[in-house]
Amino acid sequence: MKNQNVWQAIKFLLFSISAGVIQIGSFTILNEFIIKDTGMEYGWSYFISLTLSVLWNFTFNRKFTFKSANNVPIAMLEVVAYYVVFTPLSIWWGEALTNQAHWNEYLVLAFTMVINFVTEFLYQKYVVFRNSIDTAVKKQKNKKVEDNTELEQTSENKENKND
Repeated sequence: MKNQNVWQAIKFLLFSISAGVIQIGSFTILNEFIIKDTGMEYGWSYFISLTLSVLWNFTFNRKFTFKSANNVPIAMLEVVAYYVVFTPLSIWWGEALTNQAHWNEYLVLAFTMVINFVTEFLYQKYVVFRNSIDTAVKKQKNKKVEDNTELEQTSENKENKND
């Protein structure tokens, strides 16, 4: 169990790094070239890049980290519930830190991404996928057992016909 938790954390970290690359890349493109001089550069750039990274991260972590056969729309709604709270708060502190405190927007983004990484891992592991971790693996094993049973029954039926 302990090794499984460590391995889940490592996989979550690796997929989060790939989502982070998506988030930083899209944030940079939006912040530097598209949403310039709107008065809310950080907020819009952050929101769009966060949305892209969340979709990526959820998809891969559901399938490979937590191996969940959970109802995808329900799991996604639970993740949306997390982001209904996290996104406005992180936009608020991001705008405050970049506009009023004059912090560098990339420093604020990095700081926010670390907070997001830790809280999202805990939320997904203990809320979203708490009862469905490894259910895709169990479902796959059960399917193989059923397929083997059907194959054996078919073989037995053929043998009985030949007798």
